[in-house]
Parts: sequence; structure tokens; C-alpha cells
Amino acid sequence: MEKKKYCEFGPTLDKCKKWLQEKHPEMFDKLYSEPEMSEQLAKTSLEDQKQGNDVEDKKKAKEAAKIERELQKKMASKVIITRIARNKRKCVTNVYGLENFDIDLKKAAKSFATKFACGSSVVKNNQGNDEIVVQGDVSEDLFEFILETWPDVPEDNIELTEEKKPKKG
Repeated sequence: MEKKKYCEFGPTLDKCKKWLQEKHPEMFDKLYSEPEMSEQLAKTSLEDQKQGNDVEDKKKAKEAAKIERELQKKMASKVIITRIARNKRKCVTNVYGLENFDIDLKKAAKSFATKFACGSSVVKNNQGNDEIVVQGDVSEDLFEFILETWPDVPEDNIELTEEKKPKKG
């Protein structure tokens, strides 16, 4: 019996089987006979399946919960497009919240600059979060461009706002 434990995992299992058959035929029949082998195989495979299924079910449940949390986070987050008036007829458009939808802000800023032929950059706002600043009043066009370019951003999650500087006086 001890011989099987060591030989089973070694490189010389065939040699061990031959030796066991020659020296101890009754032990060989007990360990390697067809009914005994099939019984051992069935017993171990059932135990492995039970343990394996429990572990796999837990992993699948954790993965599903993680995906569900990410989806809830995406659905709760908003993309805010703000038009900010500067002096007289000048204005800029800020886009905040695109990173929640796994969009690379630098690539998005580059595509905005290319699409609208203007300056666009990623900057940190007062709260320390990244946002995209686009020169010019392109808020309506940005709304449409975001929907066309990134279909995973729901239309209901995009807000258009306008911020005016208070007049001095």
C-alpha cells in the first residue's frame, strides 16, 4: 500500500506496478483490479465534483456581484456638460464624468479637439477630479458626439448645464 503512494506520483509507475504484480499479486489485485479502480474513481470524482462545484459557484456568484455593482455604478453616474461664459462672447465647455464609463479622457479630449477644430485638454477641477475643457460653445454638439462615439453612455445620464459669471457692478 505504501509503495502505491510513492509510485503513483513518481515517473516510474509502470515499473512499480510490475514489481507489485510479481512480488505481491494479491495486493496488486486489490489496488489495480477493475472493480476496485472504478469504485475509487467514482468516489474521488464525486467528492471532487461536490467540492469543485461549491468553489465554482462561489466564484461565479462573486463575479456576478462584482459585475452588478459596476453596472449599478455606471447607471448611477452622470456625465455633466457645462457651458461656462467667460468675457463677452467667449465661453468654454467642461465635460465631467466620462471616466465613470471607462473612457480614456486624453483620447476623448483629442477626439473633441479634432471633431470641433478647437483646443481641448484634461485638467483637474477644484475637487481634484479630472475633467475635459473644450474651448468654445460646443455643448449641444458634444452631447450628440458622446452618444454617437460611446454607445455605452446612456442618454438619460448626460446633463447639459449652463454657468454664467456674475456681472460686476
